[in-house]
Amino acid sequence: MIALTDREQVPTEGSGYLPIAEHGLIGDLRTAALVGSNGTIDWYCCPRFDAPSVFASLLDAERGGCFELTADLPTRVRQFYFPDTNVLITRFFADDGVGEVQDFMPIVGEPREIDRHRLIRRVLCVRGSLPFRALIAPRFDYGAQPHSAEPSGPNHVLFSSPRLSLTLTSDVPLECDGRDVRARFKLLEGEAAVFALDHLGGGLTQRACPEAEAEEAFQATVRFWRSWLAGSVYRGRWREMVQRSALTLKLLTFAPTGAIVAAPTASLPEQIGGERNWDYRYVWIRDAAFCVYALLRLGFTSEAEAFMGFLSDRMKRRDGCADGPLQIMYGIDGRSGLPERQLPHLAGHRGSTPVRIGNSAASQLQLDIYGALIDSVYLYDKWGQPISSAQWDDVCLLVDWVCDHWDQPDEGIWETRGGRKNFLYSRLMCWVAIERAVRTARKRGLPADLNRWLSSRDAIYRQIMRRGWSTERQAFVQCLDGHVLDASVLMMPMAKFISPTDPKWLSTLDALTTDLVSDSLVHRYDPEASPDGLRGSEGTFSICSFWYVEALARAGRLDEARLSFEKMLTYANHLGLYAEEIGLTGEQQGNFPQAFTHLSLISAAFTLDRALD
Repeated sequence: MIALTDREQVPTEGSGYLPIAEHGLIGDLRTAALVGSNGTIDWYCCPRFDAPSVFASLLDAERGGCFELTADLPTRVRQFYFPDTNVLITRFFADDGVGEVQDFMPIVGEPREIDRHRLIRRVLCVRGSLPFRALIAPRFDYGAQPHSAEPSGPNHVLFSSPRLSLTLTSDVPLECDGRDVRARFKLLEGEAAVFALDHLGGGLTQRACPEAEAEEAFQATVRFWRSWLAGSVYRGRWREMVQRSALTLKLLTFAPTGAIVAAPTASLPEQIGGERNWDYRYVWIRDAAFCVYALLRLGFTSEAEAFMGFLSDRMKRRDGCADGPLQIMYGIDGRSGLPERQLPHLAGHRGSTPVRIGNSAASQLQLDIYGALIDSVYLYDKWGQPISSAQWDDVCLLVDWVCDHWDQPDEGIWETRGGRKNFLYSRLMCWVAIERAVRTARKRGLPADLNRWLSSRDAIYRQIMRRGWSTERQAFVQCLDGHVLDASVLMMPMAKFISPTDPKWLSTLDALTTDLVSDSLVHRYDPEASPDGLRGSEGTFSICSFWYVEALARAGRLDEARLSFEKMLTYANHLGLYAEEIGLTGEQQGNFPQAFTHLSLISAAFTLDRALD
């Protein structure tokens, strides 16, 4: 069990904000909520991941809204997941007693009840006695929409805004002031209280949640997560961290389409006080290969199949940007329009502005996505189900497009906003797109313009080897004819472009270790040496750190790989969760939790475990 060490209640920093890492995640496969280690829900969007927020005090402690539920006296706190589930437990330890809050969202199968998105918070006193307090203060539409709060029955309150209504039920007295709801109550050992927050719409009616029903929902939710996790075939080392990563990825899945969001949050800063604040509640095509690889390796074929269905629909529609047949990202429902705008009325996490929702990077040209997508098709055809003839027709159209367009600058994997460049990684993944299609065609005997494909594939290979290698740095570099190092080249042996023991690759690995690695943590690149159009610095990128582990393992440097992996595990939060980046003193930075980080953890664990055996 991963749990917190004892600490004082409400460990805030900077004007009342909990650190990003001081949170756990719960959800119902359609939306999710972040629960702080102080018992406060300070991020929740309803009725789906990319809907406007209801609670967003993580982005503005004053105006964002929150759902506080905590012991009403100084306590020590611990937080953990109920074993093998996504049910979160926050425990409060005081001189007179011990209490806990159980947070979960039931996974229901009844079609109408799915739209309720019920969020259950059950409070128990397990020893002695404890006083508790609650504050339910929603702020609709990122705090921009007014709302009212009116009693609608005994211990029932209806929150109404122009676009969304929520209903709160409890079995303790509620005080309503027309906007917010408060409660104070004391529990003796063995007693419990329940708070349930429901989405009200689509013909749903207000429904209470008595203790017996909460207990039944708790048990059903536990059974669901344990039954799902039992499908994992991973039996190697670091099983607990791999399973937690798998459970996290499942939480980030939008069940109606099979899409997996990059993260459930928006605008959490990559640097406190900086401007690198982005909305990650969307689906990146780039995640495809890693997602399909991780899910298939763990035995979750139905999730891989659902995600492949989502990707196939995008290929079929080909409603990309002006520069290509695909966008780099899509909405969780498959929509292509993701207009970016700023919310100046929100202060930002610890003053990190601007707060952005939407993501204009969707219109960028990032050629690497075609390699990620076709690699995922190849992997699914290999380990899942053979792709259909219609899917193959779509693949052929994409590969033909890549053959025509691979030799041009783009914005690259890191979505830079400083102008297009000839990124090596983009060329690498164009090579992957063609090479994987060639493999699939040959294995299945499928029709393909192999002469053209092979000619383009080999041209890319020769260009990378000639212009992507820096004699001065004795390493493969970020851009053709350049000298700046970039951690994205760690993918070269993983993509099977170069042998992991090739002298040029080993020299590159040494150069990256010297310039970009610090205590197993890997920087993407040096923004001063390679300006990316944004001000400020950033932390190390956790996906790059796990890529580094894989590169070491594939190169046969197993002791270094294992030590780096073990060090990376110490940077997880108390629940085994990771954000996108890690700061100078080990703090989590960026949107949280980050799917790509957990995907790369699974991949690194699988590769290293197999190499050690």
